Amino acid sequence: MSHRVLIPVDLQAPSILPPGVALRRLSGQTMGTTWSVQALAPRSLTQETVEAAIASRLQRVIDEMSTWEADSLISRFNRAPAGSWHALPEDFFTVLDAALTMATDSAGAFDPTVGPLVDLWGFGAGSVPRDALRLPDPALLASTRQRCGWQRILLDRAGRKVQQAGGVHLDFSGIAKGYAVDLVAQALRECGCVSWLAEVGGELVGEGVKADGQPWWVALERPPQDDSPAMVVALHGLAIATSGDYRRYVDHDGQRYAHTIDPRTGTPVRSALASVTVLHRQCMVADALATVLTVLGEEAGLSFARERGIAALFITREDDVFRETLTPALAAMLE
Repeated sequence: MSHRVLIPVDLQAPSILPPGVALRRLSGQTMGTTWSVQALAPRSLTQETVEAAIASRLQRVIDEMSTWEADSLISRFNRAPAGSWHALPEDFFTVLDAALTMATDSAGAFDPTVGPLVDLWGFGAGSVPRDALRLPDPALLASTRQRCGWQRILLDRAGRKVQQAGGVHLDFSGIAKGYAVDLVAQALRECGCVSWLAEVGGELVGEGVKADGQPWWVALERPPQDDSPAMVVALHGLAIATSGDYRRYVDHDGQRYAHTIDPRTGTPVRSALASVTVLHRQCMVADALATVLTVLGEEAGLSFARERGIAALFITREDDVFRETLTPALAAMLE
């Protein structure tokens, strides 16, 4: 199949690989998904050392940010009494601070307090198992929405602590996986790796070049049944995150309800958008932006991305026909 090549316009020439490096391939499971790494490292750096460094970072994310773990920091915060203050470790603070900044910038299209709505619609850790979607009772939906709202979060940035306003249920599912990718890259760098391609649940970051001097070429994710020519990007100092309605959804009366909740309405996003892919230097930011653009929809999302110089690929589905739109920042990368 033919493909199109994307080269970041501000791409810096990767450093020349030092002699004596070896390719390390590692993989595993985390956060209900998989992770994989290809890294060029000094031969003196053992596979076990690299794997342990990665595992410790990923476990930190689970211990602090997984709503599926009853004893995680986020779960304990969600159960805490109203008015209580909670000191935050660096990782949790970084993600919450970024999430609130994104909520402000997107006027609530991103909201880290959307957890009760995610549960209500059957997509969260607190959901009642069921075989098919049942639309929530309007009164229950209205009362659940009252529990949400990023404005209810009082974050003391100087003291690095947060207050539980009462019934606030944080959910970092739209940003934590991207942060985990950034932490894996940090672990590889601190171990002494000189080049890598790291992936967690389909979100990726690349640095440097492969042993043959070629970039880490990565194909942008496309929806199933979309047979358009692939786009491949040279992933050096760059991360990729994709939000797609085909990843997790239920069908009800001929309508597809994707797992992404629009915090402004309290209901799953329903639009012609099949997927949004974002490229950014930080995977945490790319992850959150992919969610924001999905919630905003094609027209408002494109406007948001253009105004901020975001490199993004929008793919819409209409009667099983796919159409793509590139933001100017992404189009500028095309060879």
